[in-house]
Amino acid sequence: MYSVTVRDHMMIAHSLRGEVFGPAQRLHGATYVIDATFRRAELDADGIVVDIGRAAAELHAVVVGLTYRNLDEDPELAGRNTSTEMLARVIADRLAGRVHDGGLGDGARGLDGLVVTLHESHVAWASYERPL
Repeated sequence: MYSVTVRDHMMIAHSLRGEVFGPAQRLHGATYVIDATFRRAELDADGIVVDIGRAAAELHAVVVGLTYRNLDEDPELAGRNTSTEMLARVIADRLAGRVHDGGLGDGARGLDGLVVTLHESHVAWASYERPL
């Protein structure tokens, strides 16, 4: 399996419900480094997994819709715990939609899978993997 990874970042505010979150139950900020890894079994006709520039641009387009926002006030996320794991899925699903809509070009239609990883810090991160 071949893969290509592009990276971006976002800064958000949110609060989390539940005793397990301790002080993170209060409104706080978070900065995430985001990796999106595109996978395919065979390279396309150009000998690549995906156009890296287009992949980076599409990831950025997804991330810009979340960054510098209080996710507690986002109508699509209201009432949900915006944990790192959950945000990895939100980004993966939105990015997958852009792949299916042709945002990464015709060559990207042969992609098999996508993994989105959100790095909370240098020692902790979470991922969500989905087929394409």
